[in-house]
Amino acid sequence: MERITPSEKKAQAIRELLAGEVKQTGDGAGMLSELVRLSTERVIQELLEQEQTEFLGRERYERHGDSTGQRNGYEDKRLRTAEGVLKVQVPQVRAADSKPYRSRVMSCLSNKSDALEKIVTEMWALGLSVRDVESAMMVATGSFVLSDTAVSQVTESLYKQYEAFRTRDLSGFDVAYLFIDAVYEPLRRYGTKMAVLCAWGICSDGRRILLNLMMGNSESYETCIDFLRDMVQRGMRAPLTVTTDGAPGIIQATDALWPKSWRIRCWFHKMQNLMSKVPPEAWIEFKAMVRDVRDAPDFEEGKKRLQDLVAKKGRDLPEACRCLQDDIEASLNHLHVPYPHRQMVRTTNLVERTFVEERRRTKTIPHLFDEKSLIKLVFSTLIRVSERWGRRQFNNFEEQQIKLLRRTLQLEEREEKPQPQSIRQRRSAGQVAL
Repeated sequence: MERITPSEKKAQAIRELLAGEVKQTGDGAGMLSELVRLSTERVIQELLEQEQTEFLGRERYERHGDSTGQRNGYEDKRLRTAEGVLKVQVPQVRAADSKPYRSRVMSCLSNKSDALEKIVTEMWALGLSVRDVESAMMVATGSFVLSDTAVSQVTESLYKQYEAFRTRDLSGFDVAYLFIDAVYEPLRRYGTKMAVLCAWGICSDGRRILLNLMMGNSESYETCIDFLRDMVQRGMRAPLTVTTDGAPGIIQATDALWPKSWRIRCWFHKMQNLMSKVPPEAWIEFKAMVRDVRDAPDFEEGKKRLQDLVAKKGRDLPEACRCLQDDIEASLNHLHVPYPHRQMVRTTNLVERTFVEERRRTKTIPHLFDEKSLIKLVFSTLIRVSERWGRRQFNNFEEQQIKLLRRTLQLEEREEKPQPQSIRQRRSAGQVAL
């Protein structure tokens, strides 16, 4: 008695569905979805069975004297697609005389499914909305490929990557310069803006890396201290400098957690504050004097130049001079680091540049629905920037300067792990027999 093939079972299930013999709990859309799923499974199943027939060179139940193998049942497989999971049965072959039987159809379908998901994820991360992705795929293929709901499901992989990122070990990063800032984005679900705290670091070898991201409703002390403690608990040592804007919560949290590190007040924000307090006619001259203070050769000379500026302009521009003297040590702490590094640590531009990339995406999707959607978009944007910037930029002399400054501040040194020796080195040391 001949057994019914899996493809014939799929065809029978389709006939029963169309004849109304299968009970449907949903509406017509549910029936259409089930019909599409069964039809797709039937086509794939027929391709798999035909592939096996061509490999063996004979139909089912047909005898062949010079056999290349025998049919050996089926193996259940699942194909993940954006529209759901497809169930098929892959034919197996036993005792093949030639190379082992492997289904090219299954290999092709699996690769295309993974490639499609990756393409969709990258399109969304680069700034296309889910509806834009749906339309782009339809234009590119000439047919309906993914719904906006399916695109949202595919991009869930980004949130899994974010969760892994938030729990990764940071002890392997020798962070010399830390930068902290926040970007605010509206959430449609709550009708309010939420802050995304962001921490970037420059390692002692010059690599720029994204260290941490966290949602919060503000830049309060409680939010910021939790944000920083999370990095410490994951193994990050105290940095040499921490560059922030003037947000009180970030300043208090930084001073509380890393009292030995040099906190640097962002000069870009400082100059904006000063410009708002100086008449336009006097700004060019005053700005030149402020820059002379900022670019002093060392910390002590910077303080001296500041006193001279206040003595000259304190009477005419009292509010600007008061603003300039606010948190002045933090404003001059960049003068402690090696000269080539001063420009990069005196502002939060490292973070702001990445926020420019992020805002290009949120212009496409101006009102994200919930926190999960927001953190997926911000993370996917910033982690791609981090991957582009993750190369060494400092020379050995600059690295030694950073190590010397860490010892000066009595900061915890990273334990250097011994590098594995090559076989040649071990032979020369007599550890490996010739």
